Amino acid sequence: MKTELLSPAGTPEKLCVASHFGADAVYFSGKKFGLRAYAGNFDRIEIEKALAFLHKEGKKGYVTVNCFAYDEDFPELKDYLAFLKSVGADAVIVSDPGVLSVCRKEFPSLEVHISTQANTLNSYTASFYADLGVKRIVLARELSIDRIKKIRDALPVSVEIECFAHGAMCISYSGRCLLSNYLNGRDNYKGECVQACRWEYVIHEKGRSEKELSLEEDERGAYILNSHDLKTITFLDELAKAGVYSFKLEGRMKSAYYVASCTDAYRRALDSLMQNPDSYRCKKEWDEELYLCSNRGFTEGFMRGGKGGTDTIGYDNSQSKGGADFIAKVLGYDFEKKCVIIEQRNRFAVGETLELMSPGKDPRVIKVTEMFDEEGQKAEDACLVQQKLFVKSETPASEWDILRRRKS
Repeated sequence: MKTELLSPAGTPEKLCVASHFGADAVYFSGKKFGLRAYAGNFDRIEIEKALAFLHKEGKKGYVTVNCFAYDEDFPELKDYLAFLKSVGADAVIVSDPGVLSVCRKEFPSLEVHISTQANTLNSYTASFYADLGVKRIVLARELSIDRIKKIRDALPVSVEIECFAHGAMCISYSGRCLLSNYLNGRDNYKGECVQACRWEYVIHEKGRSEKELSLEEDERGAYILNSHDLKTITFLDELAKAGVYSFKLEGRMKSAYYVASCTDAYRRALDSLMQNPDSYRCKKEWDEELYLCSNRGFTEGFMRGGKGGTDTIGYDNSQSKGGADFIAKVLGYDFEKKCVIIEQRNRFAVGETLELMSPGKDPRVIKVTEMFDEEGQKAEDACLVQQKLFVKSETPASEWDILRRRKS
């Protein structure tokens, strides 16, 4: 059984973390034409470097070009597509039929993946895209496992199926939402979504706008549009048997720690699945790992059929939670001094207990007994953002490993 683990990268740093923790491929955006304008994203030099790095590591890089374009966008967009082809992008992810048409007519050797934004819900639509020469279809999220299988069965084997496997879900139909435009003037189809679905709402009686009526589920308010996050790690075997080839993790706006944690958990799960396709069991520690990074609670979404069920909506609040804090990015290990070299991301101090995350391994405990700054001076409190520090540890670590601290 062959599968692909596809991880998000909002910045070059997160791309390296995703690769380090086991992604087979990474998706990311340039500064324009993607749908995450407020992620760090990649300029042209960074795109070229990112693709060269991924190819050296034996990985693939897919670039999102999934905006819905206006006529005036196309001259620059064509130039951008020509650039992506020239630097070896493994695929572009598109939504707009016009953009797809340009790709197929003017850049026929550039592999195209149809974005989930295109709302592919049935085998007829999927076959339509297949006839146009697309390599992969990222299915809409409003599909059950049974429906995914029917679509897969209707397609030629040369066309791949990709599904979102984990992460934040838009409450609107396959992410096609007008709330941001209507309420804030920020164009979600240009990547500027304000995430209005995460706001707290009230209602009022028609004709009495001064009288607000509470929608409270509890004292914190009502979040009637706020979705729980998708999680499929416990039934990856069912998705694989239905014909899903690429398992996509959401999170270009999330932290490097989130990318590391989710990628590692799903990497270990997919490796187990590939070794034992007929007897897959999700280990407790893989599932628990996903609760330690940012999440809004979890749901299986539409995977079991129906309309997603009442468990899809997070009524209590829209804030992300998690069981651990991202403390530092590992830069390397000094074997002579027996120190983990880190770049601080959150405050910690001597005497604390941290965990070292490395690819494919259970977290290892590190007790902070001593640490030093770059001048060799002892440090008791790591309170400077992105400070380089040397933390005493007998446990070796590698560049791009992660240090975290469990919440009490």
